[in-house]
Amino acid sequence: MSIGNRIYAELRGDRTVWVIVALLAIFSILTVYSATGSMAFRERGGNTEFYLIKHGIFVVGGLLLTYLCYLLHYMQYSRLAPVLLVLSIPLLVYTIAMGVEINDARRWITLPVIGFTIQTSDFAKLALIIYVARAISSKQEYIKDFNSAFLPIIVPVLIICGLIAPADLSTSLILFATCLGMMFLGRVDIKYILLLVFLGVVVFALLIIIGMFFPETVRLETWIARTQDFIANTEGGFQIKQAKIAIADGSWLGIGPGNSTQRNYLPAPYSDFIYAIICEEYGLVGGFTILALYVLLFYRCVSIVTRSPKAFGAMLVLGLGLMLTVQALANIAVSVHLVPVTGLTLPMVSMGGTSIIFSSIAFGMILSVSRYIEKTAPESQ
Repeated sequence: MSIGNRIYAELRGDRTVWVIVALLAIFSILTVYSATGSMAFRERGGNTEFYLIKHGIFVVGGLLLTYLCYLLHYMQYSRLAPVLLVLSIPLLVYTIAMGVEINDARRWITLPVIGFTIQTSDFAKLALIIYVARAISSKQEYIKDFNSAFLPIIVPVLIICGLIAPADLSTSLILFATCLGMMFLGRVDIKYILLLVFLGVVVFALLIIIGMFFPETVRLETWIARTQDFIANTEGGFQIKQAKIAIADGSWLGIGPGNSTQRNYLPAPYSDFIYAIICEEYGLVGGFTILALYVLLFYRCVSIVTRSPKAFGAMLVLGLGLMLTVQALANIAVSVHLVPVTGLTLPMVSMGGTSIIFSSIAFGMILSVSRYIEKTAPESQ
């Protein structure tokens, strides 16, 4: 048996999703290697391989996690959901109080001994999505009872999103919208969905008040500045202008891998604005390819949802697919000046160990559900 056939036989489930993961990982390594060139000269004396090797280790490690999560039966995640949710709350509280501050944002904590920093919101959003999927799927009938919707679903969503928002509003909003989508498609009574929206607005208003009196706790000034800049400056600020130049320079076919010039001017060209670098080096063809991969991912997730025999598997894939796709679209929208600057990464592409790790885990969970479907109903594949 050839190596290709052995890999094909081993990687079951939705093989289109496997291909999407592989292509995103390839784009990630190539683009991050190019985008970190200037930073390598500034901080590493021209050692461009340092960031390539570091990022490559995270990508390979992430792919290994994808495979391990794919092997684990997805119902195990349902059993872990309460533990993960409970663990995420003190982690977020600790991050707010004593987290590591980078770029005026306190989103990270340093793990003892190894000294590795992780972004706790990435862990928390995975934990919440798994928990909400479990809560919705535990009620097979239409959820119209207050006791089935308020404490099991609404309260956890408010707590987790409310704890993420002070340092990372964009992630909190995307997670909140994802949970709303899961509730709507999970047949939760519309009045409880509207109740969650209302309480979400109340929590947001409270955060604004807290930010007025304790600006070191809530990034209120950053929210206002970015929103005002987006509304008042139709051409965008410095970051957006450089991103537009990168996209324009790329034209249709791009200027070639490793030839980016805007990486010298764009802040965080390897993470927040990596899509602009992709467009510059690979042109609109490369940009549309990345966009198409995320749209295709969501389409395949919908396909898995419609074929899943168990409610938890369907809700889990729906939540993870929504989260990955909406975050990707938000990152892309920033580069083309459709939304204010957010600081969101491009899932599985942007440099960042925590982002790569938890995106890989999310892909592994999706593939675990599709693998189970293939095993139980191979004739439908």
